[in-house]
Amino acid sequence: MRYGIFSDIHGNLEAFEAVIAALEKESVDVYLCAGDTIGYGADPDVCLERLRCLKAKSVAGNHEWAVLGNMTLMHFNPVAREAILWTENQLGPDEKDFLKTFPLKFKNDDLMMVHGTWQHESMFEYLTSLRKAQEMFALMDRDIGFVGHTHVPMILEQNDEEISFVSSFVIKPNPDRKYIVNVGSVGQPRDGDPRAAYAVYDTKAKEVAVRRVSYPVVKAQEKIRQAGLPGMLADRLEIGF
Repeated sequence: MRYGIFSDIHGNLEAFEAVIAALEKESVDVYLCAGDTIGYGADPDVCLERLRCLKAKSVAGNHEWAVLGNMTLMHFNPVAREAILWTENQLGPDEKDFLKTFPLKFKNDDLMMVHGTWQHESMFEYLTSLRKAQEMFALMDRDIGFVGHTHVPMILEQNDEEISFVSSFVIKPNPDRKYIVNVGSVGQPRDGDPRAAYAVYDTKAKEVAVRRVSYPVVKAQEKIRQAGLPGMLADRLEIGF
């Protein structure tokens, strides 16, 4: 099985279409989304339609929950709050009903997936420390799990009680170890690389790869500004931060 896994599209249609094209060339069998298809970008409705057409299995992110009224906007900074309110006005009943079908976590025989962490799915915590990773590994009943939310790609490995960062973004998972893969962000990278991020997990070849693809950033920026969204949401796309 070849999985195409992505996260944090954030309404950036240009980035999402570049990732879809890249994954089509990868001949993936199943598409998985680790949340936040909407928010920040100018095309939340079209991105949701693309996701639906892919028949992707998606979990809910904090932006989905905010648009649905499942969490208070006080958890967001002023720019994010403005983008959420704008996004809510762009979505009709059909799109919102689609968002309601997203569970907080996904699991099958091969992997598990959540937006933030699986010890507190509805709190949308950030995986930013080895301590938090240790808590996550303790709850894993699969050898590999995928997350998003931080917008920064990262692979963590647990070998017995030792947890470490993996230096490469292409790995052959050791069957005696466990792994957490943050697939980064499609639509708003924050690691200094403006290219869209995604991952491919091949269970037959026993390989996980986090990849990047370029997209027309300027077009995405222009649409954000034309929509009247905060300018910094456009500015940050060109620097990937």
